[in-house]
Amino acid sequence: MTLLPRDQQEALETRRREQLTDEWQQRYNIRAGVEGTISQAVRRTRIRRTRYTSLPKTHLGHIFAATAINIIRLDAWLTGTPLGKTRTSHLAQLDLAA
Repeated sequence: MTLLPRDQQEALETRRREQLTDEWQQRYNIRAGVEGTISQAVRRTRIRRTRYTSLPKTHLGHIFAATAINIIRLDAWLTGTPLGKTRTSHLAQLDLAA
């Protein structure tokens, strides 16, 4: 258990209460979509590291990565491929097996 100073604890509780409002949820949904896009870019195109040394070539690589993601998403939409599911933990898999 962590004990914070009173002002920090009150600020933390205020932020946690804000997260329960509809307005906060709507703003977070936008961020969640962006995070999903970034995750897909990292997993599919390995965009975290560039294989080029110059800025124009790196920029072109990013454009190719974005184009590839758009083609992947378009293909999934046209073929009706469902969106990826969240990973199931090992513990949850054991519970499902029982």
